[in-house]
Amino acid sequence: MPVVEIPLVSRPQYFNVSLAQKTYRCRLQWNVPANVWILDFYNLIGEPILTGVPLVTGADLLDAFDYLDFNGAMLVVSTLGPPDNVPGLLDLGARAHVYFISWAE
Repeated sequence: MPVVEIPLVSRPQYFNVSLAQKTYRCRLQWNVPANVWILDFYNLIGEPILTGVPLVTGADLLDAFDYLDFNGAMLVVSTLGPPDNVPGLLDLGARAHVYFISWAE
């Protein structure tokens, strides 16, 4: 099971990422009222696949979306403080990391 870190920094951004041999266009944004980072997935022509995924710890972020064939799990890992800390505004890439674990070989 290959594990890939999705290289994120603490700022709103668009980026492409390859997960289990599929490439997605992603948008990362900070949700002020909820105090959480939100990740959206689009195909390469900009059509939404999955939007509004909060980057929280302690769960596979893609578990409820098996029907979308991501073929893996996405986890947020906190490296400072309790392991269930939700990444704060300045934590991505420093104290919180996002990993994709592919089911495909």
